[in-house]
Amino acid sequence: MQSGLSGTTDPDLAAEREHLDIARVCLAEMTVAASRIADYGVDELASQSLGRMRAERLAALAADPDAPPFFGRVDRERDGGVSIAGPPGPEERSDPEPSNGHRESEIFHIGRRHVRDSAGDPVVVDWRAPISRAFYRATPQQRMGVRLRRRFGFQHGELTSFEDEHLDRGELLGLASDLLRHEIERPRVGPMRDIVATIQPDQDDLVRADLDTSLCIQGSPGTGKTAVGLHRAAYLLYTYPQRLRRSGVLVVGPNRAFLHYIAQVLPSLGEGGIEQATIDELMRVRATATETATVATLKGDARMADVLRRALLSHIAKPAHDLLAVVGTRRYRVPAHHLRRYVDDARRELGEGLRWSIARERIRVQIAEDVRRQREDAGGAPTDAEVARIARARAVTELLDEVWPAVDPAALLRRLWREPEFLARCGGAVLSDAELAQLADGTATTRRGNRWTPADIVLIDELDGLVTGMATFVHVVVDEAQDLSPMQCRAVARRCPAGSMTILGDLAQATTPWAPGAWPPTLAGLGQPQAVLRELTVGYRVPGEVLELSNRLLPSVAADVPPARSIRQGEQAVRFTDAAGAIEELRRLLSHDGSVGVLAADAQVPHWLGLIRAAGIDADPVDERTDSDTGAASEPATALASRVSVVGASAAKGLEFDSVLLVEPADIVAAEATRTAGLRRLYVLLTRAVSRLVIAHDQPIVPELGDPGGVPAPATAG
Repeated sequence: MQSGLSGTTDPDLAAEREHLDIARVCLAEMTVAASRIADYGVDELASQSLGRMRAERLAALAADPDAPPFFGRVDRERDGGVSIAGPPGPEERSDPEPSNGHRESEIFHIGRRHVRDSAGDPVVVDWRAPISRAFYRATPQQRMGVRLRRRFGFQHGELTSFEDEHLDRGELLGLASDLLRHEIERPRVGPMRDIVATIQPDQDDLVRADLDTSLCIQGSPGTGKTAVGLHRAAYLLYTYPQRLRRSGVLVVGPNRAFLHYIAQVLPSLGEGGIEQATIDELMRVRATATETATVATLKGDARMADVLRRALLSHIAKPAHDLLAVVGTRRYRVPAHHLRRYVDDARRELGEGLRWSIARERIRVQIAEDVRRQREDAGGAPTDAEVARIARARAVTELLDEVWPAVDPAALLRRLWREPEFLARCGGAVLSDAELAQLADGTATTRRGNRWTPADIVLIDELDGLVTGMATFVHVVVDEAQDLSPMQCRAVARRCPAGSMTILGDLAQATTPWAPGAWPPTLAGLGQPQAVLRELTVGYRVPGEVLELSNRLLPSVAADVPPARSIRQGEQAVRFTDAAGAIEELRRLLSHDGSVGVLAADAQVPHWLGLIRAAGIDADPVDERTDSDTGAASEPATALASRVSVVGASAAKGLEFDSVLLVEPADIVAAEATRTAGLRRLYVLLTRAVSRLVIAHDQPIVPELGDPGGVPAPATAG
């Protein structure tokens, strides 16, 4: 092993600093060149297109300006050694290998994006390029042509140190690397950062899965499943640019606070233009009403898709009479049996994916073509414009309104909720009388006005999919997928009918009453029953003491989920205090670097925010609030830029903080509809801590956590 430290006269360290300076100059030159892209347009349309290219390119180059251009290096034998990747596919791209004269090794610096010099030679190789795979995967047993792997340490943008592994000598640091562990444990305030410098082999294997493979990653807390999903999206965009940039990538998250938290990861990797949304934000209408968990669970049941389909099909009628079309001075009769055939064909093809609105227009065209054939048989030669006028004739439209009317999805759902007889007619074959009664009793708010619940808007989306369709994506990343209802799964699946998905979650963190508790139903609902299920159980961010405590809940919340284990132990990672000592513990946590999250039951957030501010500590709330007039989800009260964030239990999923003050676990459990749901919520909150966890309570600790033995004795106030 070899290392270089700041302040030494190590020639290797000096050479690396020189290369860093060169990379920064080249990156600046690339930025200048990108700013001139639109100057090459020969007309206005070309200039607009090039202008968009320039904006995207500049955004990619400007992302995360404080990040160093490279973080690692590999020295490869000149013959390449063992192949590190198969031949690239037709859409794959790789960075060219530089010519290094007669050097014994070829040297590649690995960074977040490709950097080239004025001659076009690479100065830094993109971490996603095939040549970079060996940086993450090479071992002394499978060197992949690598003689030496070097990691770099930086402070405030300055290269201060490096660590070497001479794989050809059998050296392998792995997680014993001081620089690697320092980067993993580095305190942070604000949004989530990328993990390109610390990706582990098990994570890299998932990140580089090909586009046609759908993955379901069951990840314990701190295993990096969210980061893996986002980095896979970045890898796929780099490797398959033609397919993905044309049809796009969608990231679906559990709430707006979570999307704010992850928002900078993909831009920092040079990838923009990716759509990020919560399930509710994918919908055409907004939710402004609430309902009981029982009714919401029933509305989220997959059987509701059949009810909605029956409601839509109920609008179809068989043509009972001929259609008389007038063209000029001539009259043409379209027989009723022709019309019935057109309608029957359209109805049959609805089951094969034909949209209701398209079917209506197709019947219209078929009627006009029927008249065209009659005119041609009589010796006429109608023009396309004349046929189009026939299709829009009043008689044709009146017939369509009778046998295949235009349908508004929201109006159709409102009719279901307002007319119990209609609901029974559409749902009686799939729902019990008791379930029909539950729906009838639970939709009073909707019957009184135009207000919709979160479960309602997913049903409207189902009807939207049947009537008009929607934008689709080639790849979708779904985080916290264990919480999706069957109807929410269908909403995501509609947006990825022929593509692949990265499905992320943890069954132990399921907190919705409709969560199935197993992956096969969710994967089937997402249209990905063939998805490869992979488990991540090694935690890189959460200390072992925190996981040991939270794992005690697994028998009560997810008995089949393997317990997580951590690569590291903290220093006084878990402490207890009473509520009176919470503020003093918060001050102690603030003596450490990094972010602090104060996690409490939703109803207690204002109380604790007031106490903290009264103590002279700056803090901001993080919640998911909805505008009662518009139903639109507001921006979180903070973008997690403050050192202290006070977070309601329902908004904490997916977030992480260097230090966590968790107050009154019993209140958090009691706030949920069932005890199991409450324990799952507590499990989520316990595992938000990256370095330190303090539990403040006056009420007894929930018995499922057992005796806090094995962790430091509770601290006492004063």
